[in-house]
Amino acid sequence: MLPPKIRVLLADDNDQMREYVRKFVSSDGCKVVGVAGDGQAAVESAAKLRPDVLVLDISMPRLNGIEAAKLMREANPSTRIVFLTVENDPEMCRAALDTGACCYVLKARLATDLIPAIKAARDGVRFVSSGCR
Repeated sequence: MLPPKIRVLLADDNDQMREYVRKFVSSDGCKVVGVAGDGQAAVESAAKLRPDVLVLDISMPRLNGIEAAKLMREANPSTRIVFLTVENDPEMCRAALDTGACCYVLKARLATDLIPAIKAARDGVRFVSSGCR
């Protein structure tokens, strides 16, 4: 019997990035249960869909990823958070992980790091892309 697929919610304000990530994670043991184009929609979708893992960008309209993660962790502490971002600043990485997120993946390392990060998040293990200074 195959292990159950990891239920993933994707939140990114770039339509092309969302679609690329949706296709990428759907091909490797994950089931995308929803997508959101801003931080507020991500929080609302997470409350309704209760994904195993939320893949969340930092720079988004209405509510940035850091604020969305804080609200989401209060409402759904069992959902694990993976930040997927271009931000490689150590202060930003620290702020993201301080929200209770498990993982921090740089978009430049998406192809090698995102699936391992999602699996690490599911297991409650921390993962940070190399190159995050």
